[in-house]
Amino acid sequence: MEIVLEKLSSDAYHEGLLAELVQSDSEIYKLIAGEYERLQNTIQLLAAENRCTRAVLAVLGSILQNKTSEGFPKARLHGGSGVMDEIEQLAIVRAKEAFAAQYANVQPHSGTTANQIAITAMLEPGDKILSMATEHGGHYSHGSIDSVTAKFYEIESYCVERDSFLLDYERIREQARRFGPKLIICGASAYPRAIDFARFRKIADEVGAMLLADISHISALVIAGVHASPVDCAHITTSSTYKPGGPRGGLILMGKDFEQKVGAGDKQMPLWRRIEKATFPGVQGTPYFNNIAGKAVFFKETLSEEYRARQFKVVENAKRLAENLLTRGYDVLTGGTDNHLMLINVANSREGLTGVIVQKALEQCGIVVDKCPLPYDDRPASIAGGIRLGTPIVTRNGMGTSEMDSIAEMVDTVLKELRPMDDHQYSIDKSVAVKTSNEVMTICRKFPVL
Repeated sequence: MEIVLEKLSSDAYHEGLLAELVQSDSEIYKLIAGEYERLQNTIQLLAAENRCTRAVLAVLGSILQNKTSEGFPKARLHGGSGVMDEIEQLAIVRAKEAFAAQYANVQPHSGTTANQIAITAMLEPGDKILSMATEHGGHYSHGSIDSVTAKFYEIESYCVERDSFLLDYERIREQARRFGPKLIICGASAYPRAIDFARFRKIADEVGAMLLADISHISALVIAGVHASPVDCAHITTSSTYKPGGPRGGLILMGKDFEQKVGAGDKQMPLWRRIEKATFPGVQGTPYFNNIAGKAVFFKETLSEEYRARQFKVVENAKRLAENLLTRGYDVLTGGTDNHLMLINVANSREGLTGVIVQKALEQCGIVVDKCPLPYDDRPASIAGGIRLGTPIVTRNGMGTSEMDSIAEMVDTVLKELRPMDDHQYSIDKSVAVKTSNEVMTICRKFPVL
C-alpha cells in the first residue's frame, strides 16, 4: 500500500474528528449534539459556569491528550517530553502575566485539587484551618464536613452576619485570635460582595497563620481589575480555569511570598518548592497536557482588551439583573452584588417556594439556575431556600442590560405562576410555560453560541 507522505501531518490527523465520532459511536455523538442544542436554546444563569472558545476546544481534542509525563518541565519521569515542556512553560508565563504573579503552577486538574495541593503543602495533619462555612458561601474543599480537608485537619468556620449577610472582618479577627489557626482560607462560591483580601492578610499575620485565597468564582474579574487581586496579599492563590472561560482545570499562583521558607528545622524549603512536591508526587500523577495547552491559549485570550472589557460587562449585567429583581419585590441577599452573582431567597418571596422548585420550574421554561442553600436556613441542601444566579455565560453570548430586563421579567412571571405542591413538586399553567419558553428562544436566537 502506497503511503502519501503529504497526508501524514497534524492537520490530517486532527481533521474531521466529529465525523470520526459519528462513525464510531453515534449514540455519544447524538448526546453531544443534544447538549449543544440545550445550550443554544436556553438562558444559562449559572454562576459557576462559563464557556471556552473554539480555539481552546480544538486543543482539548488534540493529540496532546495522549502524552504521559509526570513531573515538571526539564525534570520529567518520562522521555519524549520536550514539546510538553515548552507548552507548560508557555502556560506558566502567560498565567503569571494574566494575574501579575511571580509563580504559577498550571498542573492542577481542578480548583478543588489546587486547594488540596495548597493545603497539603502548608499544613501537617491535625493542623487548624479557619474557613468560611459552606452554607454561608464557602467551598466544600475549604473544610466541609464530608470533604477530605475535614478528615485530616481541624476545621472551624466563620460566618456572614445574620442581619446583613456580610462578612464582619473584626469578628473574624477575634475568632482567629481565639482559635489559633495555622491556615485561614478566604474566597467563596456564593458571596455577592467584594472580599477584602488585604484585611484577611492582616488577620493572618496577626495570629501567625498562612493565608489561602480561592478566587475560582471571581478570577476573571481579578484578571480584568474589576475585583482587587489577592495574589500579593495571600501566601497562595488558587482558582479553577473553566469559571473564567478557559478549559477544565485548576491553577495555583503566588506573589511576593513565593520564596518564603516554610517547614521545620532542616525540612524548611521555599513555598513554591513545597507546592510542586505537593503536586507531584503528593496529590497528582501525570498532568493533562491537552488541558495545560488549553490553559495557555486561554491565558493569552485574557490579555486582550475584549476579554477584559467583557468582565466589566458581566458585573454591569449582574447589577442590572439584581436591581430588576429587587424592584419586583424579591429578597436579594445583601441588597445586590459587586461581582458576577446574586443570591435570591425565594422562600421569602411566596409561601411554599423552595430553591429546588424554582430551579425546576425555570428550567422547564428555558432558564437555567442553581438552587442554593442560604445562611441561617435550616432546609436541606437538596431543597434549599434560595437560588444563585450569575451572568458570565449570558454576557459571553453578547447579552446586555436590556436582555437582563427581559430575563428578570420572565423569571418574575414564572415564579408568580407556579404552584408549589410540596417541597420538591410544583405545577404551572402550560400556556405560561410555553409562552416563556418561546420568549427565551427568541432571545437565544439573537445571541447564538459561537
